[in-house]
Amino acid sequence: MQKATYKDSGVDLDIYAESMSRLPNLVKKTFSPAVLRLDGGFAGLFQLNGLNHKYEDPVLVSCTDGVGTKIKVACQCNQHDTVGIDLVAMSVNDAICCGARPIFFLDYVAMPKDDPDLLETIVAGIARGCSESDCALIGGETAIMSDLYQPGEYDLAGFCVGVAERKDIIDGKSIQKDDFLIGISSSGFHSNGYSLIRKIVFEIAGLKAEDKIPETGQSVGELLLTPTRLYVRPVLSLLDQFGANQGIRGIAHITGGGLEENLGRILPSGLKSRITYTPSSIPFPFQWIQKLGNVDDKEMERVFNCGIGLVLVVRPDIADAVLQAIQTMNLECQLVGSIVSE
Repeated sequence: MQKATYKDSGVDLDIYAESMSRLPNLVKKTFSPAVLRLDGGFAGLFQLNGLNHKYEDPVLVSCTDGVGTKIKVACQCNQHDTVGIDLVAMSVNDAICCGARPIFFLDYVAMPKDDPDLLETIVAGIARGCSESDCALIGGETAIMSDLYQPGEYDLAGFCVGVAERKDIIDGKSIQKDDFLIGISSSGFHSNGYSLIRKIVFEIAGLKAEDKIPETGQSVGELLLTPTRLYVRPVLSLLDQFGANQGIRGIAHITGGGLEENLGRILPSGLKSRITYTPSSIPFPFQWIQKLGNVDDKEMERVFNCGIGLVLVVRPDIADAVLQAIQTMNLECQLVGSIVSE
């Protein structure tokens, strides 16, 4: 009788060991003095009193997200060095909406078989996103499941933990009528709406990933794989300058649902947002996808960020100062509306 092995079922432990051996150097580059080393351990350790920022009454803030079907585009283009940045961005950009400082991150990678080169490329992107967010990558998991994923496929999930002073948590409760809405530009589609994007680009328009876009000179794949913008450093700088709740009263990460729905999540009862930013002024990638798919304005507004990746709700008297501060960070920004009675 033949002896069954793990390798026969699709999991090669020798290749898995090689994959794992490539990750420590990538991970260590993200460490801060607050990370406690536990090489080869079963968990990641982090000490709050090791942070540069001291907290009197710290509250932990947690977020989780994935990259969605943008991974399908990465696989189609065989370019996997940016989806890791997307993975980090989708969680850390949520954490800062509470005024939290992201402090550590965990990842989960699911693959049909061990592939050391692919895993190293993905994790290098995750590590880069963490470094640019001043967030330590302290652990993760790689799952090999040949029965669940087809060759050439994989999936990603990420988990961020941040910390905020209890009195400085931004929960939207201090938002008032006549407050201004300041939008900070996105880098493109970020990681939302890719099921629709893929249908329009590859099915309706019949384009290929390598096809060139005349208006930009980019390939279709390059445009679609533009990584999500990381807002951690700009927002934390603004909070240091203008204060939480008193100056900046609310923050919304604009993902699926667009401006109106994401702002609605943080507004107190009796208030709503009045959006003056219209699709007629959206950046080229959104105009391109709208024209290719004949998508109406309302659908665009609901599915995509339409060029605004983050919105700050601020007191009217500091709006100009906030706009100027954002511009000094080489970020595009504009007034996109105000708060009115419902």
